[in-house]
Amino acid sequence: MLPIATAVFCWMVNSPVRWVVLFFASTLCLPPLPIALGDSGPHVGLAFAGIGLFVGVMRLGEWRAPLPRRTLLLFLLLLAIFASISFAGIYSGASLAAASFARACLFGTSVYLFFYTAAGPGSIAARDPAPWIRWLFAAGVISALFACLDFYYQFPAPSGYGPQFIWLASGVYRRAQGFFYEASTLGNLCAFFLTMVAVALTQPNHTLPVSKKYLLAGSAVITGALILSFSRASLFNLAAGMTMLAWLRRERLQLGRVCGVLLGSLLVAVFVSWIFAPEAAGMYWLRLNITGESLLAGEPRVLSGRLETWTTLGRFLMEHPQHAVFGVGYKTLPYSDFTGSPIVADNAYLSALIETGIAGLTALLLVHATILSLALKASRHADRWASFFGTWVACFWAGEIVQMMSGDLLTYWRVMPLYLWVLAIAVVRSRP
Repeated sequence: MLPIATAVFCWMVNSPVRWVVLFFASTLCLPPLPIALGDSGPHVGLAFAGIGLFVGVMRLGEWRAPLPRRTLLLFLLLLAIFASISFAGIYSGASLAAASFARACLFGTSVYLFFYTAAGPGSIAARDPAPWIRWLFAAGVISALFACLDFYYQFPAPSGYGPQFIWLASGVYRRAQGFFYEASTLGNLCAFFLTMVAVALTQPNHTLPVSKKYLLAGSAVITGALILSFSRASLFNLAAGMTMLAWLRRERLQLGRVCGVLLGSLLVAVFVSWIFAPEAAGMYWLRLNITGESLLAGEPRVLSGRLETWTTLGRFLMEHPQHAVFGVGYKTLPYSDFTGSPIVADNAYLSALIETGIAGLTALLLVHATILSLALKASRHADRWASFFGTWVACFWAGEIVQMMSGDLLTYWRVMPLYLWVLAIAVVRSRP
């Protein structure tokens, strides 16, 4: 076993991007290991990330590409997160501070991969991004297909899964979550790849990174997984992204192509509803209908209890405003009784304010602005790959900004590195 592991290690470190391939393949298509450690158990992707750190150190001489100064705001956000760990120790004890440190390191994986790709050895991937798009889309389809099968057959849940269920006439079912800890991560990933498909379909056919038939077939599977995840927030993410895409491509968007994409999406919805899982999909459409009616009527039930949570946390800040200055420790709210009882903020902005203070919230907002500005700049570049990746990130991140109002997406460490990697490719391709 040791000789095989040694050979694999040597094979990985002999290339600047092999560990990236294995990291993405494992995080998208493998479940956590069945070991009781942390929320969902350790994941083999962390081993590849560790090897990637070693490769980055080993290739220090290749870290020479210039970057816009505003990208350092990602470091500022990471610094604010790590700075809050000391307060986690003060208010919640050493064990929770150690867990907070571990979760901060998970987010640090995304930041490291961005700079490794945008300013380091990983920039070699930007020379010919087409193969990367093809195999990443394939990994996304595989992940979504497993999620659909997982819902249909209700396979044994992976280690440390989030208990999320739906009640149908035929029984109680675990929501589609695929290889991930919970369904929202799956929905978020589906929105990411569906945004990619939409961006690709607005391009001329001869510039498509993947064949149109493959895109449409893959999007059918991914749409099915999105529906069976029962994630409404991810659907709002996708809607925001499509709005941004329509604005970016407003001058050359063809009505016929738009109608074709909409018709294709409708056919996918019908396929999922009436052939694959009619009862579950019917419940999803009913849920969306109720959501729409509640939004129009201004009823709080559309927030699924989040309003009560936000009210509780708002009251806590009013009574203890000093905690909004420095925070109480990154990712400590769901695991401590500091606010009275463990509580999940279900809002990245409120969570950042309470856990990492004003500095953390400000850094998060500045990171949003930086990502959008870098992506929009790339979307207008003459290079077709810079334009494609830039448009993809701009549209998807507009949706991320919206979805973060109902969930802390920074904790989605298994998919966030992929999102920042796409941004890094856009930055490299749009570099003068």
